[in-house]
Amino acid sequence: MSDSQIPFDKFTRNSPVVFFTGAGISAESGLATFRDPHGHWSKYDPMKLASADGFRQDPELVLEWYAARRKQAAAAKPNAGHRAITKFQKLFPNSAVITQNVDGLHARAGNDPVWELHGNIHRQKCFSCGSAADSGRDVSLRMNYCDCGGLLRPDVVWFGESLPLEVLNHAFDATSRCEIFFSIGTSTQIYPAAQLPYEAQNRGAFVIEINPETTPFSSQADLSLRAKSGIALSKMYEEFHAALL
Repeated sequence: MSDSQIPFDKFTRNSPVVFFTGAGISAESGLATFRDPHGHWSKYDPMKLASADGFRQDPELVLEWYAARRKQAAAAKPNAGHRAITKFQKLFPNSAVITQNVDGLHARAGNDPVWELHGNIHRQKCFSCGSAADSGRDVSLRMNYCDCGGLLRPDVVWFGESLPLEVLNHAFDATSRCEIFFSIGTSTQIYPAAQLPYEAQNRGAFVIEINPETTPFSSQADLSLRAKSGIALSKMYEEFHAALL
């Protein structure tokens, strides 16, 4: 990576910045991804474990699987990539994180604001009325119930469900206004989220992709790096810091 590849002179500390992240950044904290050859969907049927129909057919199985994932997420720690974003957000106060991850690691690293496109595995909502569950409820219990009598489910987006409109609107609004857009550890294959880096570039943002693997967006990015986020973001932060301060 060379300083000359980034037009530092075009940016100031007031430049709006977006960090768009996918499963790759969580993988650096030891959490399994879903679509790689050894990921969750190579071992489990997603329609049984991550769909409304699957939940109706066997809620105990679904809740047991999510309890195990929640335990793994709680045990994981934010990594160098998350921590670098925290430093970036201090350098660029007008910045936001948009994530496809549900593990809560961004918030634990101090990233703020964080727009969670696919929800958060540590929250629950009612399967019947959709109300958010009281945050004081014991999420370790397999079968929890809403005040309406409905069974509580993980507050995550399942197959066949739409992304939360308010969060999606925030994501596209931030993307449309940003001057620098980081696409980090995401395959850019699942829409509508995959549209974000294209939208940013169409609006004139400088788009930086960080991913160990090539993605459909790699050839279009202004700068595409085959690297882990912890390494690339940490080095890039030092470059931006030196250029802007």
